[in-house]
Amino acid sequence: MIVLLTNDDGIYAEGIQALAEALIQDENIDLYLAAPDHERSATGHAITMHRPIRAEEVKFLHNSALKGWSVNGTPSDCVKLAVEYLMPQKPDLVISGINDGSNLGTDVLYSGTVSAAIEAIILGIPAMAVSLTEREDPDFRFAANFTLRLLKMISSSKLPDNTLLNINVPGKTRKEIAGVAITRLGLRHYRNAFQERIDPRGKRYFWLAGQVVESNEGEAADTDVAAVQNSYISVTPVHFDLTNYNLLEELRKIEWKL
Repeated sequence: MIVLLTNDDGIYAEGIQALAEALIQDENIDLYLAAPDHERSATGHAITMHRPIRAEEVKFLHNSALKGWSVNGTPSDCVKLAVEYLMPQKPDLVISGINDGSNLGTDVLYSGTVSAAIEAIILGIPAMAVSLTEREDPDFRFAANFTLRLLKMISSSKLPDNTLLNINVPGKTRKEIAGVAITRLGLRHYRNAFQERIDPRGKRYFWLAGQVVESNEGEAADTDVAAVQNSYISVTPVHFDLTNYNLLEELRKIEWKL
């Protein structure tokens, strides 16, 4: 199996390195990495159109078996460039992660991690996005090993076309994990999203920050947000069709006039 790894934290980030180390142990996996040359979190599905994209081959001194490229573009650029030009042949699977921090609910609309996986399914390649919810002293090893086990579990069954698996692993030990929950996307709310500051010239500017409002109120039990709050690994099938099918027939009943 040919696997492409990418992320939005950068090619030298601990998460992608831990995942690569886990996957490279499987002799049936031919592994490639293509990831941004620096952190590109919350870039969504942006692609680079108005400047050159550069890809530098990376040598990993601790593991010469790894093959990879550092790309001065977005996570979506990395997948598109790797699949269409850099790799000797099309991968069987794209895995984006392991992200340092969760990608739950409506966060997937902003996430570079999830967008890289979406780019893969646009190109007709099955994909997974993997995130570790713990940001304080994260340990990626369990999430990496779980991803390898999941890969083996689903290898015999084909994922539906145009669908990725969005996986969020609580930052806990294996004994503290309650299990695996198959979920739908929930909602994420933030408070104090902007901080107002003053620059050295006395001009006002704003810094996007904010804290997640952690609350179970109004959050259905079958969502990814609730699952992670209850120490479950959430596995959510996600696709990019944003059509509101419930509204289609109602709109078709309207006598549209130009």
